[in-house]
Amino acid sequence: MELDWPIGRGGAVVVEPEDERFVWRKGTGEDDRFPVASVTKLHTTLAVLAAVEAGRIRLDDEVPVPAGRLVASRQRDGGGGPVTVRHLLAHAGGLPQQEGGALREPGERRIYSNSGFRLLARAVERAVEAPFADWLASSVLRPLRMTGAMPPARGGASFDPAAGLICSLAELALLAGCLLDRGAPVVGPALFAEAVTVQFPGLAGIVPGVGRYDPCDWGLGFELKDGKRRHWMGERRSASSFGHFGASGCFVWVDPAAGVAAAAATDRPFDADRWAMRTWPAWSDQVAAC
Repeated sequence: MELDWPIGRGGAVVVEPEDERFVWRKGTGEDDRFPVASVTKLHTTLAVLAAVEAGRIRLDDEVPVPAGRLVASRQRDGGGGPVTVRHLLAHAGGLPQQEGGALREPGERRIYSNSGFRLLARAVERAVEAPFADWLASSVLRPLRMTGAMPPARGGASFDPAAGLICSLAELALLAGCLLDRGAPVVGPALFAEAVTVQFPGLAGIVPGVGRYDPCDWGLGFELKDGKRRHWMGERRSASSFGHFGASGCFVWVDPAAGVAAAAATDRPFDADRWAMRTWPAWSDQVAAC
């Protein structure tokens, strides 16, 4: 498969149970590393699920939410109940995309939330009694042989669990292989099956940079293809497909029905002239045709 994308450096890989097919743009080295932005949420999701499987935290544990302005909602009279780990993984906790925005009742709308993932990481830190970056490294990165993905700390800056990893394409292929293998060796198949099942069905929402969907289905950390049309995974992916993309111009998707996964890393932001939405779906449809 050719990689005729308008990028300077980058590559893509198709992953099957016993095969990997890499394709590179000219000038890209196999050891080149790329910021993967929100694809980091897949690693963070696996770390949270590992904490659940280890009995350190439960999906329906309440997570304290910082006080903020609550916007009017249809649930304001009865209250929407506590925000849980499950809510935050599914972007259903009512938290804004970034810190400082208005809050909504949990379970009311699918609001893609970086702030929710950062809050989730702090909850895991309390549960495992260790910095989240350390737990991520021990529970996910080392088992997947991705130890180079954690950027070195500089100037006292802390790791961002919503968007902070830097990966090579080979490391994204390792992640894709783990997800294609139902979470092994990080989590067991039963918990992973729950993670790729719709959570809080029926919620409308926006996939940033792609469009509004009703419903906007999400699992536990994984965006679900389901019935979404004009989607970044393409039109030929099965409804069971799941994954995530990053604003830095990278993605990982998995199609369990077809037994195939794919990943990409590039040096061009996703929303630069909407190049990604012009190229990724067609490329992914070619994968289905191979």
